[in-house]
Amino acid sequence: QVQLVESGGGLVQPGGSLRLSCTASESSVRIYSLAWYRQAPKKQREFVATITSGGVINYAVSLQGRFTISEDNTKNTIYLQMNSLKPEDTAVYYCNALLEVPGTRDVKESWGQGTQVTVSS
Repeated sequence: QVQLVESGGGLVQPGGSLRLSCTASESSVRIYSLAWYRQAPKKQREFVATITSGGVINYAVSLQGRFTISEDNTKNTIYLQMNSLKPEDTAVYYCNALLEVPGTRDVKESWGQGTQVTVSS
């Protein structure tokens, strides 16, 4: 079972920046993609950005230009650089992985525990 551990959240003023990290605990299972989602209070979880094993990147349209996803394959880690943060970016940010199910064509999901980002003056 791949475990995802997020870090880097915290309190930041509007206009500030944060970089989140997500590290996958093992590399023996094939990871098809890693992604960031977020969930604000009383709202549904929403997609932020994803990067596939082939390096294809996609962003939520509303966040493109402020948020940048990147990876360090040597560390099994992805990052989310968040700039020009706004109060509406306040949320718990979750890391998500789509993983192979060995011996099948099935895909399963794994989620991290989340890291809180609060944008406030």
